[in-house]
Amino acid sequence: MKEFPQSEALQRLPEQFFAKLVNKVMKVKEQHDDVINLGQGNPDQPTFKPIVDQLKKAADNPNYHKYPPFAGYPFLKEAVADYYKREYNVDVDPRTEVAVLAGTKTGLVEISQCLLNAGDTVLVPDPGYPDYWSGIALAGANMHEMPLKQENDFHPDFSELSDNTLHNAKLMFLNYPNNPTGAVATHALFEEAINLGDKHDICIVHDFAYGAIGFDGKKPISFLQIPGAKNVGVEMLTLSKTYNMAGWRVGFVVGNPSVIKAIELIQDHYYCSLFGGIQEAAAFALKSDQSNVTQLVNMYESRRKALVDGAQKIGWNVEAPKGSFFAWFPVPEGYKSETFADLVLEKARVVVAPGVGFGKYGEGYVRIGLLSEEKILQEAMERIGKLQLFSSSL
Repeated sequence: MKEFPQSEALQRLPEQFFAKLVNKVMKVKEQHDDVINLGQGNPDQPTFKPIVDQLKKAADNPNYHKYPPFAGYPFLKEAVADYYKREYNVDVDPRTEVAVLAGTKTGLVEISQCLLNAGDTVLVPDPGYPDYWSGIALAGANMHEMPLKQENDFHPDFSELSDNTLHNAKLMFLNYPNNPTGAVATHALFEEAINLGDKHDICIVHDFAYGAIGFDGKKPISFLQIPGAKNVGVEMLTLSKTYNMAGWRVGFVVGNPSVIKAIELIQDHYYCSLFGGIQEAAAFALKSDQSNVTQLVNMYESRRKALVDGAQKIGWNVEAPKGSFFAWFPVPEGYKSETFADLVLEKARVVVAPGVGFGKYGEGYVRIGLLSEEKILQEAMERIGKLQLFSSSL
């Protein structure tokens, strides 16, 4: 059988670190049926029932059985604009400032192909979401890492960027509430980014996937709330986390019209938008009562407490995340993130994600998902405690 060589673009793609983690987990699961998986980023709760019911009704609409408009139905874009006005008091033109995405993962890869040429520089958070790297690799561009350090509240220090780097940069990715660190943004952070984007013609892309999930009574801020944001960038919003709709694959990019136009152009060549029934259900989700979202965030906050209390009980010196549904915990002294993750998988049968999988500055940490019931999170910490890795372990 002939074996055809892959394109140079595919060969540039980064190694999928988490595929290796999945293989390790599968091997342990073959021997044990009590593995606790806290390494995932997949919501464990079902989509809210009213949204599902809306899809069921919409599926009977014969107009949706035809090709949808390439750019998506106007009613969905209007729902996005309504959402931004209601939640953030941001005015959005649904005709020119909203693009519909088949999940923001798609948009985060596409935007590099839309705006970058080979050899261009992209500023990326480190640690950060690995799919930023994928789009950059496909475009043949170069990454410049912006370290996210605990002493800076896991915000990039823009003063560390040289004039040459800023001159060559065409794109900057930001993500708050942050995956994997659980940090949240400040107005000052976004203001500084906007000033840099304006001065150096850098497009700012804010990944707002966890925008609804903030703790301690504090609502995460939208990048678009800051004056000048739409002049220099866009924000990507997904329904996956806010409404437990990860499998529905629906999201949006909102902001600068020239970027919206570019995204819609490339999508015209990739596919013909989303099934109309999903678009109707998505619009319903955005415009309906948000009490289910409030309850969901409260559930994650209760899980956060259970996890952090359990970790501190075994002597693990950790800090609670301020947003997202992830915790970012330091590994014990003497361990690397991957060796620690391997140990707790093999000896405690608990899956955590090694921080190095999110970039070199993720070394020394593991990411833990708040995506299991409180009693399971507590049991996971008790199992790890029995390994006697911390000074006050059980």
